[in-house]
Amino acid sequence: MLYPVTDFIDCYELVNSTPTYWYVGTNPHTGDLLQLPRTHAVEAIARSLMAQLASDEMYDREGKMYGVLLVESSNGERSVLKAFSGLLNGEATISGWVPPIPGRERVAAAETETLADLAAMKQKLIELDRSAERERYKLLAAEFTDKLDLLAIEHRQRKELRQQEREKLTATLQDRSLEIALQQLEQNSRQDKRERRKLKQERDRVLQPLQAMLDRTDAKIRELKQQRKIRSRQLQTQMHEAYRLMNFLGTSASLQELMPTGMPTGTGDCCAPKLLHYAATQQLQPISMAEFWWGREGDGEILSNQGKRRGEFYGACVERCQPLMGFMLSGLSSQPDNLSIIYEDKYLIAIDKPAGLLSVPGRYLDRQDSVNTRLKQLFPGEEIFTIHRLDRDTSGILLLARDRHTYKHLARQFHDRHVNKIYEAILGGNIDLDSGSIDLPLWGDPHHRPYQIVDFDRGKLSQTKFYVLEKIDNCTRIQFQPISGRTHQIRVHAADPRGLGVAILGDRLYGCQADVKRLHLHSRSLSFLHPESLVQISLQTNCPF
Repeated sequence: MLYPVTDFIDCYELVNSTPTYWYVGTNPHTGDLLQLPRTHAVEAIARSLMAQLASDEMYDREGKMYGVLLVESSNGERSVLKAFSGLLNGEATISGWVPPIPGRERVAAAETETLADLAAMKQKLIELDRSAERERYKLLAAEFTDKLDLLAIEHRQRKELRQQEREKLTATLQDRSLEIALQQLEQNSRQDKRERRKLKQERDRVLQPLQAMLDRTDAKIRELKQQRKIRSRQLQTQMHEAYRLMNFLGTSASLQELMPTGMPTGTGDCCAPKLLHYAATQQLQPISMAEFWWGREGDGEILSNQGKRRGEFYGACVERCQPLMGFMLSGLSSQPDNLSIIYEDKYLIAIDKPAGLLSVPGRYLDRQDSVNTRLKQLFPGEEIFTIHRLDRDTSGILLLARDRHTYKHLARQFHDRHVNKIYEAILGGNIDLDSGSIDLPLWGDPHHRPYQIVDFDRGKLSQTKFYVLEKIDNCTRIQFQPISGRTHQIRVHAADPRGLGVAILGDRLYGCQADVKRLHLHSRSLSFLHPESLVQISLQTNCPF
């Protein structure tokens, strides 16, 4: 089950491995933030596994998630575990892969019986839905509809002829003769109505008995569906009570205990819980973990998994894995990586933010690790206010306030454009200009966040000055000075053809396909007026690329 690291990569690649993503959770007892990184090293291990999967067509028959976990034993030796989600070609246990979490075998008999019953119920539902009475009803209803439509056309034509006849009679007849002729036309009109009413009565006489039968059939379908749902939930409850997860404190708990309000089908069968559970039971210390999708592009299972793509890395799934992370990571170190503080006083803190770290916590549980979160752990009890933000993949200077007054003062400076910001970047190509200014209004489509586009009707005014520093190997090192502060402003102004027309190196969102480790954009310099001393503060950091 344990593989030497050298089966996947050379050991030297493990040195100074940079995190690209964090699996995070909150210790259910202490409230501490727990985390396990995905690093460049474990991604290299995963890519080596992808190459192995690509050499065997067995792994192309279906699309699914795979995972690798880099672990360390008590003697300091590092090894690799690998896992697949759910079943692989119908099998739960395959030699060389981490086994499923124990428990399923204890409910195997009940599972077999219940699945057989559910299959029989499904077949019965299909038969009821496709009954001969239903097909006959549809056929007869369609025939009567056609007859009524044809009769309606005939009646409209007759009505038009009667109207023409009325006009003619009114012009040629008088008194009693006119009255008799008009009465005859009215009688013809009533005859048409009787004819339509008679056809509807015939329709009801034929269809109503069939409709009554179908109503009884539909009631059986609803009852059978409810029974099927109850049986399925009962099985899930049995399985969730049987599945027991182990964490790194040596504590075990069932899925039912961990998610008492209910859980989606497949909870506990994903790669991350399987890998972490196995490592905990074998007293192996997790170092880093990566999960990726493998399978044929565009097959049915890919589409049902929200467009996951072959060879792409993904984090903990929000519904199945993320709710388990806090428990499963318990026992690991709860201290986040140290932040590089480049300026600190009683009013504010400036951080040299690394690429890959959020400025503030995200919306979902797997996006809680951030500069703001780490500082709150570093300075417990303090309020920390994020004054501005850097994109997750952008590195450099980030300014935070330690009280509300400082926050408001600095936020006003940013709003009034009194803060001087200098960014350094590398473009994935050359440009003809040496310097200039880009004025392109930006608009964010609410259905495609966080992607921004140039839109002269709906966009907000955005201006960026630039200065080319050097050109090397079909790349351009460039300095940006954003005057406004729109989301993705520098990235769009670089990539859009009406701007520089060349995306920043590593900016896949805006078109750069180069195989590089990170987004080459760094906030290098920040100048502002200190809100208390009113002295001009100028902060500088070295560009890491």
